[in-house]
Amino acid sequence: MDGPPRVSSVYETVAAIRAGELVVIPTDTVYGLACAPDREEPVRALSELKGRPTEQPIALVASNVEWLFECVPELRGREEVVVRALLPGAYTLVLSNPARRFPWLTGARPDTIGVRVPEVAGQVRDILDAVGVITATSANRHGSADPRRLGDVPREILEAVVAVFDAGELPGVPSTVLDLTRPDALVLREGAVPGVEALARVAAAVAQ
Repeated sequence: MDGPPRVSSVYETVAAIRAGELVVIPTDTVYGLACAPDREEPVRALSELKGRPTEQPIALVASNVEWLFECVPELRGREEVVVRALLPGAYTLVLSNPARRFPWLTGARPDTIGVRVPEVAGQVRDILDAVGVITATSANRHGSADPRRLGDVPREILEAVVAVFDAGELPGVPSTVLDLTRPDALVLREGAVPGVEALARVAAAVAQ
Protein backbone atom coordinates (compact mmCIF):
# COMPACT_ATOMS: atom_id res chain seq x y z
CA MET A 1 0.00 0.00 0.00
CA ASP A 2 1.49 3.33 -1.10
CA GLY A 3 0.81 6.43 0.99
CA PRO A 4 -1.59 6.73 3.91
CA PRO A 5 -4.50 4.27 4.28
CA ARG A 6 -7.92 5.19 2.94
CA VAL A 7 -9.93 6.33 5.93
CA SER A 8 -13.38 4.76 6.26
CA SER A 9 -16.66 6.43 7.13
CA VAL A 10 -18.79 5.57 10.14
CA TYR A 11 -21.14 3.64 7.84
CA GLU A 12 -18.30 1.63 6.25
CA THR A 13 -16.78 0.82 9.62
CA VAL A 14 -20.09 -0.33 11.10
CA ALA A 15 -20.86 -2.42 8.01
CA ALA A 16 -17.44 -4.11 8.19
CA ILE A 17 -17.87 -5.01 11.87
CA ARG A 18 -21.36 -6.40 11.26
CA ALA A 19 -19.99 -8.49 8.39
CA GLY A 20 -17.40 -10.11 10.66
CA GLU A 21 -14.45 -8.24 9.16
CA LEU A 22 -11.44 -6.79 10.96
CA VAL A 23 -11.23 -3.03 11.46
CA VAL A 24 -8.93 -0.47 13.07
CA ILE A 25 -10.79 2.01 15.25
CA PRO A 26 -9.88 4.48 17.99
CA THR A 27 -10.88 4.00 21.62
CA ASP A 28 -10.48 6.35 24.56
CA THR A 29 -6.89 5.17 25.06
CA VAL A 30 -5.19 3.78 21.91
CA TYR A 31 -6.08 2.61 18.40
CA GLY A 32 -7.63 -0.84 18.49
CA LEU A 33 -7.79 -3.83 16.18
CA ALA A 34 -11.41 -4.93 16.43
CA CYS A 35 -14.14 -7.22 15.12
CA ALA A 36 -17.51 -8.62 16.13
CA PRO A 37 -17.17 -10.81 19.25
CA ASP A 38 -19.89 -13.35 18.58
CA ARG A 39 -18.05 -15.44 15.96
CA GLU A 40 -14.87 -17.40 16.56
CA GLU A 41 -13.37 -17.12 13.07
CA PRO A 42 -12.81 -13.33 12.97
CA VAL A 43 -11.47 -13.35 16.53
CA ARG A 44 -8.92 -16.02 15.58
CA ALA A 45 -8.00 -13.96 12.50
CA LEU A 46 -7.53 -10.91 14.74
CA SER A 47 -5.12 -12.76 17.03
CA GLU A 48 -3.20 -14.16 14.06
CA LEU A 49 -2.85 -10.73 12.44
CA LYS A 50 -1.59 -9.22 15.68
CA GLY A 51 0.72 -12.16 16.36
CA ARG A 52 -0.98 -12.68 19.70
CA PRO A 53 -0.95 -16.10 21.40
CA THR A 54 -4.43 -17.62 21.42
CA GLU A 55 -4.17 -18.40 25.14
CA GLN A 56 -4.15 -14.66 25.88
CA PRO A 57 -7.62 -13.17 26.41
CA ILE A 58 -9.13 -10.35 24.36
CA ALA A 59 -11.53 -7.84 25.88
CA LEU A 60 -15.23 -7.62 25.19
CA VAL A 61 -15.90 -3.92 24.52
CA ALA A 62 -19.46 -2.65 24.96
CA SER A 63 -20.97 0.68 24.02
CA ASN A 64 -22.53 1.00 27.48
CA VAL A 65 -22.87 -0.89 30.73
CA GLU A 66 -26.34 -2.21 29.93
CA TRP A 67 -25.06 -3.81 26.71
CA LEU A 68 -22.33 -5.43 28.77
CA PHE A 69 -24.84 -6.99 31.15
CA GLU A 70 -26.85 -8.28 28.22
CA CYS A 71 -23.73 -10.08 26.97
CA VAL A 72 -22.80 -11.48 30.39
CA PRO A 73 -26.09 -11.57 32.31
CA GLU A 74 -24.68 -13.65 35.17
CA LEU A 75 -22.77 -10.66 36.58
CA ARG A 76 -24.16 -9.91 40.02
CA GLY A 77 -23.17 -8.70 43.46
CA ARG A 78 -19.79 -7.07 44.09
CA GLU A 79 -18.65 -7.30 40.48
CA GLU A 80 -21.80 -5.59 39.19
CA VAL A 81 -21.38 -2.81 41.75
CA VAL A 82 -17.78 -2.19 40.71
CA VAL A 83 -18.60 -2.32 37.00
CA ARG A 84 -21.27 0.33 37.40
CA ALA A 85 -18.93 2.50 39.48
CA LEU A 86 -15.90 2.35 37.16
CA LEU A 87 -17.40 2.12 33.68
CA PRO A 88 -17.37 3.83 31.28
CA GLY A 89 -13.72 4.59 31.80
CA ALA A 90 -10.16 3.60 30.94
CA TYR A 91 -10.35 0.20 32.62
CA THR A 92 -10.38 -3.40 31.50
CA LEU A 93 -12.11 -5.43 34.20
CA VAL A 94 -11.58 -9.17 34.51
CA LEU A 95 -14.89 -10.61 35.74
CA SER A 96 -16.40 -13.99 36.51
CA ASN A 97 -17.80 -15.84 33.50
CA PRO A 98 -19.59 -18.84 35.03
CA ALA A 99 -21.46 -19.66 31.82
CA ARG A 100 -18.16 -19.55 29.91
CA ARG A 101 -19.57 -17.17 27.33
CA PHE A 102 -17.42 -16.08 24.35
CA PRO A 103 -14.87 -18.90 24.86
CA TRP A 104 -12.76 -17.63 21.94
CA LEU A 105 -12.15 -14.39 23.89
CA THR A 106 -11.23 -15.83 27.27
CA GLY A 107 -7.89 -17.45 26.52
CA ALA A 108 -6.50 -19.71 29.22
CA ARG A 109 -9.16 -18.70 31.80
CA PRO A 110 -12.54 -19.64 30.29
CA ASP A 111 -14.35 -18.98 33.58
CA THR A 112 -13.38 -15.29 33.41
CA ILE A 113 -13.85 -12.55 30.83
CA GLY A 114 -12.24 -9.14 30.33
CA VAL A 115 -14.61 -6.27 29.62
CA ARG A 116 -14.38 -2.61 28.66
CA VAL A 117 -16.81 0.27 28.25
CA PRO A 118 -14.69 3.10 26.82
CA GLU A 119 -15.52 6.74 27.41
CA VAL A 120 -15.81 8.00 23.82
CA ALA A 121 -17.81 10.65 22.00
CA GLY A 122 -18.62 11.89 18.50
CA GLN A 123 -18.29 9.51 15.57
CA VAL A 124 -16.49 6.85 17.60
CA ARG A 125 -19.51 6.83 19.92
CA ASP A 126 -21.74 6.50 16.83
CA ILE A 127 -19.82 3.39 15.73
CA LEU A 128 -20.03 1.69 19.11
CA ASP A 129 -23.70 2.57 19.58
CA ALA A 130 -24.49 1.13 16.15
CA VAL A 131 -22.83 -2.25 16.76
CA GLY A 132 -23.39 -2.47 20.52
CA VAL A 133 -20.39 -4.63 21.29
CA ILE A 134 -17.04 -5.56 19.72
CA THR A 135 -13.86 -7.28 20.76
CA ALA A 136 -10.71 -5.19 20.56
CA THR A 137 -7.02 -5.17 21.41
CA SER A 138 -4.31 -2.63 20.65
CA ALA A 139 -3.70 -2.30 16.91
CA ASN A 140 -0.04 -3.25 17.13
CA ARG A 141 2.09 -6.32 16.71
CA HIS A 142 2.17 -8.33 19.91
CA GLY A 143 4.67 -6.83 22.34
CA SER A 144 5.28 -3.58 20.43
CA ALA A 145 4.30 -0.02 21.33
CA ASP A 146 0.64 0.90 21.61
CA PRO A 147 -0.53 3.15 18.74
CA ARG A 148 -1.35 6.73 19.69
CA ARG A 149 -1.96 7.78 16.07
CA LEU A 150 -3.18 5.95 13.01
CA GLY A 151 0.32 6.35 11.60
CA ASP A 152 1.64 4.25 14.49
CA VAL A 153 -0.40 1.22 13.40
CA PRO A 154 1.83 -1.27 11.52
CA ARG A 155 1.36 -1.22 7.76
CA GLU A 156 0.69 -4.96 7.61
CA ILE A 157 -2.29 -4.48 9.91
CA LEU A 158 -3.65 -1.52 7.95
CA GLU A 159 -3.35 -3.51 4.72
CA ALA A 160 -5.18 -6.53 6.17
CA VAL A 161 -8.26 -4.85 7.68
CA VAL A 162 -11.40 -3.86 5.78
CA ALA A 163 -12.06 -0.51 7.49
CA VAL A 164 -9.82 2.10 9.12
CA PHE A 165 -11.32 4.94 11.15
CA ASP A 166 -9.22 7.95 12.11
CA ALA A 167 -9.87 10.15 15.16
CA GLY A 168 -6.54 11.95 15.32
CA GLU A 169 -4.14 11.62 18.22
CA LEU A 170 -5.20 9.63 21.29
CA PRO A 171 -3.72 9.53 24.82
CA GLY A 172 -1.63 6.50 23.84
CA VAL A 173 -1.69 4.76 27.22
CA PRO A 174 -3.71 1.52 27.35
CA SER A 175 -6.41 0.80 29.89
CA THR A 176 -5.64 -0.25 33.45
CA VAL A 177 -6.45 -3.94 33.90
CA LEU A 178 -8.07 -5.02 37.18
CA ASP A 179 -8.87 -8.59 38.19
CA LEU A 180 -12.13 -8.50 40.18
CA THR A 181 -12.54 -12.27 40.46
CA ARG A 182 -10.45 -12.33 43.63
CA PRO A 183 -11.56 -11.35 47.16
CA ASP A 184 -9.26 -8.33 46.81
CA ALA A 185 -8.96 -6.62 43.42
CA LEU A 186 -5.58 -7.04 41.74
CA VAL A 187 -3.93 -4.69 39.25
CA LEU A 188 -2.80 -6.87 36.35
CA ARG A 189 -1.54 -3.95 34.24
CA GLU A 190 -0.80 -0.36 35.11
CA GLY A 191 -2.33 1.89 32.49
CA ALA A 192 -4.28 5.07 31.96
CA VAL A 193 -5.55 5.10 35.56
CA PRO A 194 -2.85 4.66 38.24
CA GLY A 195 -3.24 1.34 40.03
CA VAL A 196 -3.50 2.94 43.47
CA GLU A 197 -6.33 5.18 42.29
CA ALA A 198 -8.09 2.25 40.62
CA LEU A 199 -7.98 0.11 43.77
CA ALA A 200 -9.24 3.04 45.85
CA ARG A 201 -12.21 3.42 43.52
CA VAL A 202 -12.98 -0.28 43.80
CA ALA A 203 -12.85 -0.11 47.60
CA ALA A 204 -15.10 2.94 47.66
CA ALA A 205 -17.66 1.29 45.36
CA VAL A 206 -17.83 -1.86 47.46
CA ALA A 207 -18.10 0.12 50.69
CA GLN A 208 -21.19 2.05 49.59
